[in-house]
Amino acid sequence: MKSALARTRQMEGFPRHGERGMVKIRLARVGAKKRPFYRVVAIDVRRHRDGRPLEFLGTYDPRPQPAKIVIKTERLEAWIAKGAQLTPTVRSLVRRARRQARGTPSSGATAQ
Repeated sequence: MKSALARTRQMEGFPRHGERGMVKIRLARVGAKKRPFYRVVAIDVRRHRDGRPLEFLGTYDPRPQPAKIVIKTERLEAWIAKGAQLTPTVRSLVRRARRQARGTPSSGATAQ
């Protein structure tokens, strides 16, 4: 007999014990209305945009000029090594953060 939690997970499309779901590294909006602010998160593809992430990997604030980008590159690389896929927007932000870390003038990005 299955528990209520097991039935709920099966209905919601969660992976069963031993199965692995696909992980995406994407932006989750946390800013107020008209004040965008985003977190870079590793999250299961079946979760909502602002759902509970597996891990927080950084932040992106588009409001200041230049935009402020902070990314934990070691953790990002660890998730990529595990098979996580970057969304096009996050791929662009990572590229900007790495360029800034090398010293090429582009925007206010930092990689940690």
